[in-house]
Amino acid sequence: MTKSIISTNKAPQAIGTYSQAVKVNDTVYLSGQIPLVPETMEIVGGDISIQITQVFDNLKAVAEASGGNFFDIVKLNVFLTDLSHFPIVNEIMGKYFEQPYPARAAIGVAALPKDAKVEMDAVMIIREEYPI
Repeated sequence: MTKSIISTNKAPQAIGTYSQAVKVNDTVYLSGQIPLVPETMEIVGGDISIQITQVFDNLKAVAEASGGNFFDIVKLNVFLTDLSHFPIVNEIMGKYFEQPYPARAAIGVAALPKDAKVEMDAVMIIREEYPI
């Protein structure tokens, strides 16, 4: 088993006892990202669509630092403090992902770190060739 820790300054630094991502062989586990601006470590201002976009940008930065991209994501978890925002997640996700889409879960939660309204984590499989 080959295990490595992934870190990039293009995404927010960990605000706790975790890594931005951990790669084990060809699988990458991306930690949850909230809408923090990497340079300031503050929640991005604006409405929920701006926060969702920031989360996707943060995940993208970690995915790329891992040697992959959004095509490599096989599982995406979306945590929302208000599930009525889910259609906005779908709309914005369509700008970042192409078919075949990853498996996904949307979970309503009471609260998120730093009073964020959205958080996402993911699992990626990085391979040289894809059978699909």
